[in-house]
Amino acid sequence: MIAHWDTIEVIRKENFKIFDLSIVTRKHPGRAKGSDFVVLDSANWVNIIPVTKQKNVILIEQYRHGIDDITIEIPGGLIEKDEEPRHAGQRECIEETGFSGANDAVLLGITTPNPAFLTNKCYSYLWLDCEKKFEQKLDVNEDINVIEVPLKDIYDYIKSGKIEHSLVLNAFFFYFMNHA
Repeated sequence: MIAHWDTIEVIRKENFKIFDLSIVTRKHPGRAKGSDFVVLDSANWVNIIPVTKQKNVILIEQYRHGIDDITIEIPGGLIEKDEEPRHAGQRECIEETGFSGANDAVLLGITTPNPAFLTNKCYSYLWLDCEKKFEQKLDVNEDINVIEVPLKDIYDYIKSGKIEHSLVLNAFFFYFMNHA
């Protein structure tokens, strides 16, 4: 049986805007000595698959600093403090694309993006019958191009590597597992 480790100490080192870095000392109950682990404490994340009445998926292209390249993704971002994940997903979709659905988005699934060192979860939603109702309201460091892709072509986008963001792939995994 896998044991739950005991937390001996948590030292918050620094805040980096989107996460706090901590050094956490933990000890396995069957071992004499503890070890230090780096933990990034972040707000939960959300992403959302917006689908139009014409069965097109609203995707976004944006530059990503981590890989120094442009990606194709679905709308998403950080969930604000005291914000419900569904509302955060719908807000991010409207801000990034201007598209809004006829009804509330439906939860597809929840993942832990990297539980080895991240504390957060990512909520994935599906929003049906979306249509362009608003202008984009981008953050100062966002530059987003909105594209519509037929839902039937998403599998090819994934297979060809056009979509490779792991959290976007998770959202589509949940979608295809339950809706295809």
